[in-house]
Amino acid sequence: MKQDIILSGVGGQGILSIATVIGSAALQQGLHLKQAEVHGMSQRGGDVQSNLRLSSEVIYSDLIPRGGADLIVSLEPMEALRYLPYLSREGWIITNTTPLVNIPNYPDMDQVMAQLNELPHVVALDVDSVARDLGSPRAANMVLLGAMSAVLHILEPDALREGIRRIFARKGDAVVESNIKAFDAGFAYAQSKR
Repeated sequence: MKQDIILSGVGGQGILSIATVIGSAALQQGLHLKQAEVHGMSQRGGDVQSNLRLSSEVIYSDLIPRGGADLIVSLEPMEALRYLPYLSREGWIITNTTPLVNIPNYPDMDQVMAQLNELPHVVALDVDSVARDLGSPRAANMVLLGAMSAVLHILEPDALREGIRRIFARKGDAVVESNIKAFDAGFAYAQSKR
């Protein structure tokens, strides 16, 4: 069993925290993991992307080939479009609907969402609003991780919750619980849309 995941977003949105939680959960379950990251001027709102390859078998490459991604998970909708050539025919897009407009010629959001909605497997939600409604605006990335977990086959949601506990434990129980609450909200949303 294997799953190839592209995580994408803009610097400061928490893509690398999502990758860390997934990696922790995968290693705890004895899975093989390869990861490659791009930090494109993340301090200035540039592209941040991570290739995560999870498998019960040995993995030889850390890069996902074009047409090979099972999931594209994006905290920024235009960034989801950037990686569409990597999505497999049966792959899923899990994306935030709130743009982070960091360039002067950012495309029209209606056009961005129309292009995403043409795809057969899309879960699109406003993770920023969900996190704010929960009182944890910084946990938007965990809302997205929860939504992703509804279609992730190689890791169970409980394994990801444990990963959240491990990664955020040093920040205290309140931070752990707010992140798990955000994760659960994203999971529930995605389950209702499948």
